[in-house]
Amino acid sequence: MLSQSVKGTCRRLSPLNQQNPMSRLLLALLLSLLPLHAQETLFRQVADTKTDTHIEAMALFSNPSLGGFHPVRVTIVNNQKIPHKVFLDFKDSTTYRESTSCSSSFSYAIPPGKTVVTDILVPLAVHNGDPVYQNFTVNLSGSMGKTSGSADTSFSPDFPCVLLSEALYTPNGSALDTETASSRFASSGGYSGSRSFSSKFDPKRLPDDWRAFSGFDTIMLTEADWADVPPGPRNAIVSWVRLGGQLVIYASGNPTAASLGLPEDPGYGEALIKSIKPDLRLNAADTVDLAYTKRATKHRLASITRDFNSAWPLQKSFGEKSFNYIIFVLILVAFGILVGPVNLFVFAKSGRRHRLFITTPLISIGTSLILIALIIFEDGFGGNGTRLTLMEVRPDGNQNAAFIHQEQFSRSGVMTSPSFTVETPALIAQTPLAPSRWARFTSGSGSSGTYDLQPTSGGLFASGDWFQSRSEQGQLVTAVLPTRGRIEATNAPDTVVSTFDFPLEMILYRDPSGQWHRGENIGKGKPAKLTPVDPTMVQPILNDTAKRFTDRNQAFLRRVADRNDSYIAFAKQAPAVETHPGIDWKTDTVITGPIAR
Repeated sequence: MLSQSVKGTCRRLSPLNQQNPMSRLLLALLLSLLPLHAQETLFRQVADTKTDTHIEAMALFSNPSLGGFHPVRVTIVNNQKIPHKVFLDFKDSTTYRESTSCSSSFSYAIPPGKTVVTDILVPLAVHNGDPVYQNFTVNLSGSMGKTSGSADTSFSPDFPCVLLSEALYTPNGSALDTETASSRFASSGGYSGSRSFSSKFDPKRLPDDWRAFSGFDTIMLTEADWADVPPGPRNAIVSWVRLGGQLVIYASGNPTAASLGLPEDPGYGEALIKSIKPDLRLNAADTVDLAYTKRATKHRLASITRDFNSAWPLQKSFGEKSFNYIIFVLILVAFGILVGPVNLFVFAKSGRRHRLFITTPLISIGTSLILIALIIFEDGFGGNGTRLTLMEVRPDGNQNAAFIHQEQFSRSGVMTSPSFTVETPALIAQTPLAPSRWARFTSGSGSSGTYDLQPTSGGLFASGDWFQSRSEQGQLVTAVLPTRGRIEATNAPDTVVSTFDFPLEMILYRDPSGQWHRGENIGKGKPAKLTPVDPTMVQPILNDTAKRFTDRNQAFLRRVADRNDSYIAFAKQAPAVETHPGIDWKTDTVITGPIAR
């Protein structure tokens, strides 16, 4: 049996760094003697030494992100003449105070003489904003033996998660860690001591699914690194940028976005090109500031843990639910009278006390049934919810994709099944709400729960505490979906055509000269004449629309609102990323994107 523990984090605490300079020097010397790898081997189990039949699980990033997915490359070599079947059980959990956890499982059947290499995305636990200790574990079982591996992390939601290429990490990692642990940041998140600035990666060994990067806020690499990224992972990173990620490419020359294959318009995100010296040395203070304080938008975890827990516009628009105390108190008082004096002096009076063994259970069962019926009558089955979606549609660059941020709030009654399936590749995060009678997952109170996610063919199967009976819950859903929908220009002046499969309530179009136009009730395939309007008529609409979203999505919308030759459209019948089918959802969608020509 081989068991290997991998320790590290996006916000790692190092006791040695809290000591004197001699301890720091000793640590630096020890680290200099160790090989630095962008991947971390979770375990390597040899089932048969003679034939080198083995299984290895390697994390493609040195540390897990804070939420999202952790990409793991599984290599299974079966050089024997018998088939093997193996099972991998993952669990990511937060400890200290209370805990949340997320479990997932993967199984493989390997024929004799075959080798299987596959990348999997392991879902990570949700977070409510408390600084916590996070433990990522994997257990192997099956015909190739048993073993385990782990990756322990500590973090603060005040800090973004950064991915740094190995070429940049080697000469700059120590200086960046020191800068991150400086007095400017030392008190943030309640921690003292050092924090690691980043996780590291090998650009030649990256996953080709955007969800692998979804838990990170910034990716930094060199121009040479970017050239080494295979086409699949490169497209995945571009999708991640369009969703709001910050990509920083350091170059010694003067490349352009076009020469690097980057989009001129990165959508909701940033694609930055920065100069660097041939020795690849970075200015530590400027680099940390770029990722931490000079971002165009709030980083992901800060948004999830803070934007939803008080004055969330979507929750406020849904209204509050009152609790009918009086009727429940009356039922309980009636139960006390029945099970007490009435039961004792009427139903089972003196000489018939043996009836208590019958009347007492009957009264209790009857009262319970009345309470259940009352709850069902008051709350019903399933629930009601509202969804607000911000969608960037990109027909350019042969992407034909929609980049989606979906905020959703729901109030559930009696849930017959808490499980649901997300049919499309997506990231779903439970958002902590302000403490209330109905909120089960709240911020800063050590909320616990099980939020399991099992990857399926192209989607996720969710189970656990995502939707509980008689509760309020919020989620943020992020997805990239293929679409042929677009707004196309025509030969006629100020006229466009929509190819979306749903009607548009209104469209605001800013032409190449910066002039705003407006149109209403636009159906599929019918030319729509747009009317020029003054910017003073457009800005109040944009401001009111932005205020309906949380801060981060507001920033995304404002970021693209000033683009020329682009539009902002509004729809009430646009399809959303479906989660629990027991909730009766109402959806509003704001669509942004360039005009297709």
